[in-house]
Amino acid sequence: MGVDFSWTGFAVALGIGLLVGAERERRKGGDGDAVAGIRTFAVAALLGAVGASFGTATLLLALAAVAALLAIAYARDAGSDRGLTTEVSLLLCLLLGAMAIRQPPLAAALAVALTILLAAREPMHHFVRGVLTAEELNNLLVLAAATLLVLPLVPDRPLGPFDAINPRAVWLIVILIMSIGAAAHALLRLLGSRVGLPLAGLLSGFVSSVATIGVMGTQAREQPARRRPAIAAAVLSTVATFVQMAAVLAVTDLATLRVLTVPLVCGGLTAAGYGALWTWRGLRLSTPDPVQGSVVFSVRASLWLGLMIAVVLLVSAAMRVWLGDRGLAIASGIAGFADTHAPAVSVAALAAAGRVEPAATALPILMALSSNSLSKAVIARANGDRDFARPVLLGLAIVLAATWLGWWLG
Repeated sequence: MGVDFSWTGFAVALGIGLLVGAERERRKGGDGDAVAGIRTFAVAALLGAVGASFGTATLLLALAAVAALLAIAYARDAGSDRGLTTEVSLLLCLLLGAMAIRQPPLAAALAVALTILLAAREPMHHFVRGVLTAEELNNLLVLAAATLLVLPLVPDRPLGPFDAINPRAVWLIVILIMSIGAAAHALLRLLGSRVGLPLAGLLSGFVSSVATIGVMGTQAREQPARRRPAIAAAVLSTVATFVQMAAVLAVTDLATLRVLTVPLVCGGLTAAGYGALWTWRGLRLSTPDPVQGSVVFSVRASLWLGLMIAVVLLVSAAMRVWLGDRGLAIASGIAGFADTHAPAVSVAALAAAGRVEPAATALPILMALSSNSLSKAVIARANGDRDFARPVLLGLAIVLAATWLGWWLG
């Protein structure tokens, strides 16, 4: 049996033991009865490296011996109330020392991650016990299950009438809605609703403005004290629509972007101004800021919003089949019910290929923006109460009017 000597691996193994052991030595605080310190961890890491060099059998024997010694030490001190963190870390340190023989970079990276995890004991315990509520933990578990368990099982192919609905894409929208709610809740906990909600709306709009408006409608309905910040967040999410539109047009066809520069600037600035107005009105609230005890997201509302978006996809596909391609503006307007950027890219690509004049691209793209605004209005009214929907619909109408006015002036 050959022996695999790797001086680099032994050096990395020693560094791993010293690094993790230093953190454990500091944690001991001079307690001589502690099970392991910096020297024990360094020796264990080197033992793992030696065992890996001589073969799998030797490594397993070393691992079993260290585990037996740890079990004896733990049994002798069974009366004290301590966990198993140091013992498990010592076994992992031995395995990382063994890994360092063949994969030094990965072993070193894992050792750094382990040390950070061990050093972050107090902040992690405080966060789980003193900051994170039971309801927040349950919601995060639901989000994890929806992403890691359900998503891989959902079919990834068009189904239903007109092959309009991809179940995986719709479920991704549901996950997205729950994620936006979780992000908004995190900003609420950090900044309060008066600043946190508008900021969450602006940032979440770059992911999905329609989904953001639906989430903010639910927030406003369940927490009336947050209505003004939620309105600001809903309208500010549309700012992202104009920014993203300019970005995709710049990549696809600069001539089309030049034609639409004035409408996009007018619409984006109007949305920002209207959202800033409602943010300012929210800052003037004298009522207490109810953050503690609020839900992270509503699973029922997320499923309902995903169902509504699926219906919009089905209706737009049916209209496209029934009407056909009678005109670029009609086709773009129908596609805009589901998404405003895809038809814009399609139209700009036609202009880039020379099949459409750049001046003729403005009308179909603005039709897509208009129909997408109608989808946002429907979502706002369905998810929020009347006091939320009315100013949001007014804001969407003003933004849309400013966009068309910019086209007319341009």
